[in-house]
Amino acid sequence: MFKEDTIEVLREVEAALIPSGVKVTLQKGSLVVVTQSLGTSYTVYVNGNLVRVAGTDGDALGLVILEDPDVNLMDASLEEKVWETLKSCFDPEIPVNIVDLGLVYECNIAPLQGGGHHVGIIMTLTAPGCGMGPVLIADVEQKIRKIHDVVDVKVELVFDPPWDRSKVSDVAKLQLGIL
Repeated sequence: MFKEDTIEVLREVEAALIPSGVKVTLQKGSLVVVTQSLGTSYTVYVNGNLVRVAGTDGDALGLVILEDPDVNLMDASLEEKVWETLKSCFDPEIPVNIVDLGLVYECNIAPLQGGGHHVGIIMTLTAPGCGMGPVLIADVEQKIRKIHDVVDVKVELVFDPPWDRSKVSDVAKLQLGIL
């Protein structure tokens, strides 16, 4: 989390409006306030809106370029690497990863005949109308594909059962001050 300091955008940068997911361009010289920096993205407040800026564009905000650590360097099973990767994906409005937020319903890993593995994720959103769904799905798919031995990834978005606060982990509840 950041304190509320206004910063100037140093170069034109693409972003996604929260919660609609609509692509926008922040212009050089725009004034923004960074509200969170988690995973590999920044959430900024600009002109009365929250927008998500990719961590790889951190330099446009005069900030650090955010990149996930390489889970391939972990001494862990493929399943542990997948779950660790999922924990690096964050809801852009709530400072909690999608696993602790209870958005991931299933994670299935299956070997493929030609070698490698298929990873199937079934997940939901905190609200069915959230336009950030495609952004979160793309984030999950892109990150999971970086894991060695993963050949195929499919993320399915479901709304049954609907998400509710009971799905939030105790760790996240403590983090959010609701436990």
